[in-house]
Amino acid sequence: MIALVTGANQGIGFALIEELAARLGENDRILLTGRDRTRVTDAATKLGGQVEGRVLDVTDASAVAKLAAELGAVDIVFSNAIGPLTPDRPQSEQADTFVAVANGGTHAMLRSFLPILRPGGRFIVVASSLGTLDHLDAPLRPLFDRVSLDQVESAVDQWLSAIHDGTAEASGWPEWINLPSKVAQVAAVRAVAAQRRPQDIADGTLVAAMCPGLVNTRASRPWFERVEEAQTPAEAAGKMLDFVLADLDPAAYGELIRFGQVLPWHGKDNNE
Repeated sequence: MIALVTGANQGIGFALIEELAARLGENDRILLTGRDRTRVTDAATKLGGQVEGRVLDVTDASAVAKLAAELGAVDIVFSNAIGPLTPDRPQSEQADTFVAVANGGTHAMLRSFLPILRPGGRFIVVASSLGTLDHLDAPLRPLFDRVSLDQVESAVDQWLSAIHDGTAEASGWPEWINLPSKVAQVAAVRAVAAQRRPQDIADGTLVAAMCPGLVNTRASRPWFERVEEAQTPAEAAGKMLDFVLADLDPAAYGELIRFGQVLPWHGKDNNE
C-alpha cells in the first residue's frame, strides 16, 4: 500500500502521517511531502520506519504529475497543503500565494493522482465547513455548482482577477479569501467525483472533501480566540482516519464530511 500526504511536515498533515504509520503495515510506503527540503527531511526522520520524505511543491503541476508518474499507483491520498494567511496583512496581498497552494495545489493533485488511485482507494481533500455553497452570495453560487473542474478553475481565476482590479467587493466576493477558496476546493472535489461516481462506488473507492473541525495549529491560531481549547492535530487526524479507513458509505462519496457526517453542499436551509 502507498499513502501520501501533502503539506505534511507540520500540523494536521504531520499528524496524519504519524497516524498512518501507526495503522498501516511496516511494509507499506507512507510519503510525507512538503515544499521545504529541510523540514520534510527532519519530519520524516523524526518518524522513521516506513515514512519517506519527498519534496513536493503542489503549486508546480508538472512536479505533481512527475511524482504521480513515478509512483504509478497510490491507495490513500490526503491533499492537505495550505498557503500562509495572516490577519495582519491585507487579504488582497496574500491572495495569489494562498490560492496557488490551496486551490491550484488541489487541482493539480486531483488531475494527477486520481487517475492512479487504486480501486478501493481513498482520495481526501482537507477542506473546511466554510466550503459549503451558502458561504457565497447567491449570484456567485452558479460559478461553483454542478460544474466541471475546468469551470471551477475558471471561476477561481475570475475571482482573483476581481481582487486585483478592485471589483471583488462590488461583485459580492467575501473579503476573507478563505471563504471562496474553501468553496472552490469542495466544488473541485464534487466536479471530479460526479464523473467517477458509478465506478468508484462499485469499487469501494472514496473521493471526498473533509473538514477536520477546529484544530490548534500554526495556521488557525491567528484567526480564532481560545484555540487552545480546540482539538490537537493528533485528535483530528485520528477521527479523520477512523472514517477514511472504514468501509465506504456511498452517501459520503463526493461530499464534504465533518466528524463522519455529510455537510449539505447548499447549506442547512437549502438542500436542493
